[in-house]
Amino acid sequence: MTTPLVEMDGDEMTRILWQMIKEELLIPYIDLNTEYYDLGLEMRNATNDQVTLDSAHATLKYKVAVKCATITPNGARMKEYNLKEMWKSPNGTIRAILDGTVFRAPILVKGIVPYVKNWTRPITIARHAYGDVYKNTEIKVPGPGRAELVYTAADGTETRELIHEFKGAGILQGIHNTEESIYSFARACFGYAADTRQDLWFSTKDTISKKYDHTFKDIFQEVYDTEYKNRFKELGIEYFYTLIDDAVARVIRSQGGFIWACKNYDGDVMSDMVATAYGDLSMMTSVLVSPSGAYEYEAAHGTVQRHYYKHLKGEETSTNSIATIFAWTGALRKRGELDGNEALCAFAQKLEQACIKTVEEGKMTKSLSLISTCKNPVILNSLEFIRAIRATLEAL
Repeated sequence: MTTPLVEMDGDEMTRILWQMIKEELLIPYIDLNTEYYDLGLEMRNATNDQVTLDSAHATLKYKVAVKCATITPNGARMKEYNLKEMWKSPNGTIRAILDGTVFRAPILVKGIVPYVKNWTRPITIARHAYGDVYKNTEIKVPGPGRAELVYTAADGTETRELIHEFKGAGILQGIHNTEESIYSFARACFGYAADTRQDLWFSTKDTISKKYDHTFKDIFQEVYDTEYKNRFKELGIEYFYTLIDDAVARVIRSQGGFIWACKNYDGDVMSDMVATAYGDLSMMTSVLVSPSGAYEYEAAHGTVQRHYYKHLKGEETSTNSIATIFAWTGALRKRGELDGNEALCAFAQKLEQACIKTVEEGKMTKSLSLISTCKNPVILNSLEFIRAIRATLEAL
């Protein structure tokens, strides 16, 4: 590796798997070159979250990053980790700096049959990566009062809208987005659809959110009409808009094989639904593509808290590490592409093949065994599974 990629370490069980993957599947085979950032909750707390900002800016510099799953603290986590404050989602912070779009797609393996039986092709979720609830501002309303939404223009003029006349205590939340980011989101989705020759679906709730969500709808339609309509027609693919509640029904009845573009929170939830319905949440890839040409790869799932507590007690765990391995292979492949390092690209491809072949041969973790059609699966613990992948890799 002639150029480093940005390595963002994480929390709990995925942090344990991260080290296993490096020791068993990466360091023995490649001259691993990374710029390391510890995004574990303790380090984020110690640096007042500066380490998260630094890792995002390093990604803009080096263009490729790989990220371990991290904790977004709530009240219970704040007490558990003795935090200075309830730090915001590191993913939200990184996405705000990088902008761009998150593309998430299931990893298909023979013997893992989707719960939705008519899904014969993968569904790729394109998730907007900026704003909305992930960059929100919140107020706990202590008692009666008037809440207003106020915009002060550069010339000092104000626009006000009444939110609510509170008769007692309540809560407030303010969210925002920018047209620049929405245009980037739209172009990324249309471009990805054209590159992969897949239909593009987009859904919001513009009937209720007549300004906020409707702006997303209008920008997507503008970008399609002025930049992609002819290209889509030439490729024989379709752009389709509908309300998100209608989209959910259509997705369930579909055969798959398309890109479903969603706003930030919708994409977060729907990617989990799609991944689980295809078989397992730990079988989904995720990459953030920035308009500046930066890529950040991660697993779509969380830190596997329950398994981590078992690990701390010295109990055996059987945690599926495939999505985290694919985060590494995605980053290594992209690093290889950008550097013209064909050997690195080939290694990434080979490691992915080893993961899939291991499962298809009946060697898997407990969660996969519960949904596999394999008659007599060999259930392995977390480390055994990674070592089984290593054995397959060496045999390829």
